[in-house]
Amino acid sequence: MNSEKSIAQGIYEETTVEEGFYILKCSNETGLSKYFRREVNADFIQFHFCIKGQAVFRFNQGNYQLPLLEEHTLLLYNPKQDLPIDITLAPKAWLLTLLLPIKKLHGLFSKEANYISFLSEENKERKYYKDELISPSMAIVLNQLLHYNLHPMVKPIYFKAKAYELLSLYFNAPQNVDLEQCPFLVDEENVAKIKKAKRIIIARMTEPPSLQELSKEIGLPINKLKEGFKQIYGEPVFSFLMEYKMEVARQLLAGGSLNVNEVGLKVGYSTASHFIAAFKKKYGVTPKKFIMSMAS
Repeated sequence: MNSEKSIAQGIYEETTVEEGFYILKCSNETGLSKYFRREVNADFIQFHFCIKGQAVFRFNQGNYQLPLLEEHTLLLYNPKQDLPIDITLAPKAWLLTLLLPIKKLHGLFSKEANYISFLSEENKERKYYKDELISPSMAIVLNQLLHYNLHPMVKPIYFKAKAYELLSLYFNAPQNVDLEQCPFLVDEENVAKIKKAKRIIIARMTEPPSLQELSKEIGLPINKLKEGFKQIYGEPVFSFLMEYKMEVARQLLAGGSLNVNEVGLKVGYSTASHFIAAFKKKYGVTPKKFIMSMAS
């Protein structure tokens, strides 16, 4: 099952991976903060991934707040009380959440529960939270979940596979397996430069720099830029940018405040025909038909 709501250019999408296991995607393409809430009972564990921007979680009717920064992940679990997802999403922020029953997670790790501290016998009745950086390998899977081009019949199995892959990478992160396999990513300075490159092309998506210009600006040779970007984000620089632009366009169209020409200009297309062709290639429908489908 998949459901999507458009809330004034804030998009909330919920996909059922399997019974009791959900992927939630919240995004805010406006210049103002947006509020999202979803009831969650005490049986569930929550994995939140802030891909872009910042989110603030509120607890106890807003008496306690916990920020989640860009490229950070937050694990939340409290077996003693319901823990609704009650968040304020900053402008231009994207958040992806895995939501599943703690019993399902226990089942996945039943033989190795002591490997994960909060699943151990002594901790199973305690509340737990953990904030840490999103690893490069997790970033790749998150990007694939945000930017995909799949037939509707294929999407459920794809999302299921990626959700389990994301969980396995989350719990494998302390081992730094991917970092060991890719010496380039051991260099934190290089990783920081690649992330800077991503921020640059997103900020200037209407007139992005060439690879040569980008390479010079971040202080990294082109071959290292291309190699590192694909390793961290799962695709080449301009493929990533195209996917990003189409996702922004989709969300702007869903918001309903801009027409097709205005959305095309916002994401860097000087002519409507080129934007329409690119959008149809990505989503299989023209922008106009997409808008009509949202209204129905």
